[in-house]
Amino acid sequence: MSRFFLALMVVAALGSCGERQGSAPRDLDNACAILRERPEYVRELRQAERNWGVKPHVLMAMIYQESKFIANNRTPHQYALGVIPVGRQSSAFGYAQALDGTWDEYRRKHGGMGARRDDFGDATDFMGWYMEQTVEETGLGMNDTRGQYLAYHEGRTGYLRGSYRGKSWLVRIADEVAARAIVYERQIASCRGVRI
Repeated sequence: MSRFFLALMVVAALGSCGERQGSAPRDLDNACAILRERPEYVRELRQAERNWGVKPHVLMAMIYQESKFIANNRTPHQYALGVIPVGRQSSAFGYAQALDGTWDEYRRKHGGMGARRDDFGDATDFMGWYMEQTVEETGLGMNDTRGQYLAYHEGRTGYLRGSYRGKSWLVRIADEVAARAIVYERQIASCRGVRI
């Protein structure tokens, strides 16, 4: 009987060492490392570029900011009196941190009812779809990372109203996303063994 429990413990320990489905890649500061670790991302990023014209480095920088590449990422819980959970800050979920209503609109108009926010391909397609609408409604360039991030965070109406102007923290983050996109672009251009 003790051999059974020992074997069970060994299997559990080895299982915990493996990569969890939907977990973040190990080196989020290196686009080449991300794409080598997750080669399926390459195909999905290429497809989003073909469908919508959005460059992979732009999507990767925005996904980094939204979810750190964690498939089932959610916003934190809110607490009443500091201890009683009363729900999450928003319905944002998945790689793209898409809200329920916006995701439902995407599924009805383009993605199909089987699209999932915790699927990298669906998330990148959703972001390209959303960004294409942003181009049409605001005139921003598809690969204007800073502007697209502000419109993504605030919504297109909020962006057009300039709601981000009163949020210095958000403007700072949008600048960081744009800077990360530049770094990712340079890294992708010099990747060995990864062709995107």
